[in-house]
Amino acid sequence: MNKEQLHKYIENSTGNESNICQIYAIKDGSAVYDDCWHGFKTEDAMNVNSVTKGVMGLLAGIALDKGYIRNLDQKVMDFFPDYNVKRGEKTIYDVTIRHLLTMTAPYKGKSEPWKKVCTSQDFTLAILDYLGGRNGITGEFRYATLGIQILAGIIERATGEKCIDFANKNLFEPLGLPKRIPHGDSSKEDQFDFFMSKNPRKYEWYSDPQGCVTAGWGLCMSAKDMAVIGAMVLGGGMHGDKRLISEEYLKDMLAPHIKLGERFGFMNYGYLWYKPYDDKEVYAAIGDSGNIIYVNKEKNVSVGITGTFKVRIFDRVEFIEKKVLPALECTI
Repeated sequence: MNKEQLHKYIENSTGNESNICQIYAIKDGSAVYDDCWHGFKTEDAMNVNSVTKGVMGLLAGIALDKGYIRNLDQKVMDFFPDYNVKRGEKTIYDVTIRHLLTMTAPYKGKSEPWKKVCTSQDFTLAILDYLGGRNGITGEFRYATLGIQILAGIIERATGEKCIDFANKNLFEPLGLPKRIPHGDSSKEDQFDFFMSKNPRKYEWYSDPQGCVTAGWGLCMSAKDMAVIGAMVLGGGMHGDKRLISEEYLKDMLAPHIKLGERFGFMNYGYLWYKPYDDKEVYAAIGDSGNIIYVNKEKNVSVGITGTFKVRIFDRVEFIEKKVLPALECTI
């Protein structure tokens, strides 16, 4: 399948690929693929859902490299000395940054408290109310989009600046990508539009009323943005002659720390990044609706894909390897 055939395949798709808006690929340091659908242009951005978590994994590493975080086993509560812990809650004192990054932090309740958190004045403090519980630290994987919000709060408390400013200064701008601006409206109607809209968005990041970004979702990027970030990961933290993040942290971030179950395709999980195969150097930051940063070290290629809201699309890895990579070989 060459580039033209791939374009038509997506254009005519009525299935899983029908919502794809952009694909951008970088191989051996050069852009080798750039295509768009549904009226999108290369520079358009959209909410990439949980790919946001992968970016937060990188920001945690940068904060660690710069000494704002002592180590990943530092306790979460070290950063919130003014938070009033609920009576009888003890587990919260044992939760570390590493637990957040590997999704092994424990939470009260069976489901995430979306309404309570997303209608609060401070998303971070609201989700802290659910951290911990009677079962203690079990090491069990618990996917918690709202829980990652605590990581944004930690970065802000540790650095003394807004997480979005820290990201702009230490990640987006050094990569030559546009600065993100906060998306300030947090009404119910606006949140619905943010998830469901099929139109391009600004280079923005959803924020709570305090101006703290949503760490588990809500970052708006283009496929090009994601491929550039993936290329930096491929380069061991380097972009040109600039080091953005230590190679040591990246190796730890991408290493398999926990094996996931059937719901997540039995993939391995690092620090908010997935390792789809046991025996291949392939890594991904994955979001709903097929948004993805795909990194393949063996082929030295990174791919970014954006897609509008579509239910039951999680993993684009197979699509990339069966359809996109062969098209790249035809363009080189």
